[in-house]
Amino acid sequence: MLDIRARKRVTKLADPIARFAARLGLGPTAITLVGFLLAVTGAVLIGLGYLAVGAGIIGAGALLDILDGVLARLTQSETQRGALLDTFTDRLGEVAAWTGVAYYVGDLAEPALVTLSLIAVCGSLLVPFLRSKAEQLGVDGKGGLMGRAERLIVLIFGVGLEDFGLHTLEPAIWIFVALVWFTVLQRFVRTWKQLE
Repeated sequence: MLDIRARKRVTKLADPIARFAARLGLGPTAITLVGFLLAVTGAVLIGLGYLAVGAGIIGAGALLDILDGVLARLTQSETQRGALLDTFTDRLGEVAAWTGVAYYVGDLAEPALVTLSLIAVCGSLLVPFLRSKAEQLGVDGKGGLMGRAERLIVLIFGVGLEDFGLHTLEPAIWIFVALVWFTVLQRFVRTWKQLE
């Protein structure tokens, strides 16, 4: 939902930063790869128990993920390879983040939360898959409660605030699982109906 509603506003905010990056000679591929490296670094830190720092670094990587697309449009360097790389690194970043969470809760001897982390990442991967499949079939695949922005917000705040003694991690995992799988169902049903 946020992806759809906030895209124009975020693009306007990112535009001057993208222009500056272009003047520095940075390309969208470099921005994508740095964002991905930040996501993996944040995931490793979460796994090691540095929850707030790890979540913050994942958030910084997500901001760069916005910037790469704006930079590609601005410099007229949008390519199919760039789009593939962006999508691929987004999914790998999500897998890394949830692997970090699973490792952390596993270290706390919380097998139920490890299982929920696996269920969360599976749902997280199915949401964009259903959009892609719908668009491949010629129908609209967007929509639902948990787009990429919402998934990142729940993950980042749920993990990061735990470090401040707020006990947000377990509720965030439960909320994430419930909402992401509801979104999977929403997208499936919406696509199914459009194919009638």
